[in-house]
Amino acid sequence: MKNKKRWKKIIPFILVLFIFIFLNNTSLLTKERTGEPLLLAHRGLGQTFTMEGIEADTCTASRIYEPEHPYLENTIPSMEAAFDAGADLVELDIKPTKDGQFAVFHDWTLGCRTNVQGMVMDYTMEELKNIDIGYGYTADKGATYPFRGKGTGLMPSLSEVLSTFPDSSFLIHIKSSDAKEGAQLAEYLQNLPEEHLSKLTVYGDDAPISTLKAQLPSLRVMSKATLKSCLVSYTGASWTGYIPSVCRNTQLHIPEKYARYLWGWPDKFLNRMDSVNTRVIVVAGNGGWSEGFDSEQDLERLPTDYSGGLWTNRIDLIAPALKLGELKP
Repeated sequence: MKNKKRWKKIIPFILVLFIFIFLNNTSLLTKERTGEPLLLAHRGLGQTFTMEGIEADTCTASRIYEPEHPYLENTIPSMEAAFDAGADLVELDIKPTKDGQFAVFHDWTLGCRTNVQGMVMDYTMEELKNIDIGYGYTADKGATYPFRGKGTGLMPSLSEVLSTFPDSSFLIHIKSSDAKEGAQLAEYLQNLPEEHLSKLTVYGDDAPISTLKAQLPSLRVMSKATLKSCLVSYTGASWTGYIPSVCRNTQLHIPEKYARYLWGWPDKFLNRMDSVNTRVIVVAGNGGWSEGFDSEQDLERLPTDYSGGLWTNRIDLIAPALKLGELKP
């Protein structure tokens, strides 16, 4: 009898709580979002490759698909092509050089893509300008090399990129886990005008990002630690509508596999993050290997009228279709 009375009291409370959670997190009752998706072009416009069997040290230049355009990743022409196609921001990778600059290049070593061996830090920026970054690309297991001889002089410095595109937005990736690189980047970025700095976001491992953020508190940054801190806190508290302070002024890369489990996904979640100056980028799959939304079929997996950020490796295909309204996610 006592148990029945207890349940009579508990059940109404559970129902009220359920209704509160639903009403507080449904996208049906949030501000309507009318904008287009924000498009992030991964490494500008580069050659794509099969993801099957990929490992951390896989030479991706040796497994590209048959080229459909003439651009090489992380170069000025590839970034210009990405912006011209409709990218809102471009992601790029940086490595320190022997003479204290930052080169824009992805791989740990130079041997996969270029005609030299060693690491970026073994060379000055002037020396890096003389190597052929298209040397190692092949779509037929080495029978032909379509970009060999065409990549000399194309590796840019970070300074060159930012001076070429002073009004554009970039996501800068520190490839190392060395905190000193965060300090080096902070020393460089602090000399930029505030209006230029506001267009930049930096992400990478915890140590360099923590060091960078300590020196430039206003800069938007992201690391595994900041991402985890925000999402764990959000999951635990934001069913109430409260937005944790650790989610403010940052960037979130959300794998599509997990996005649906976030309170208020999609529109209420996006509106909440907008209100605290946090950018949300959805990446394809489980987020493991920089997979992007690169085809019409990929876009079909997105929520209807999705207007947050999208990570793509084929900005040349995705941007024109979305901008013209031919493909509405």
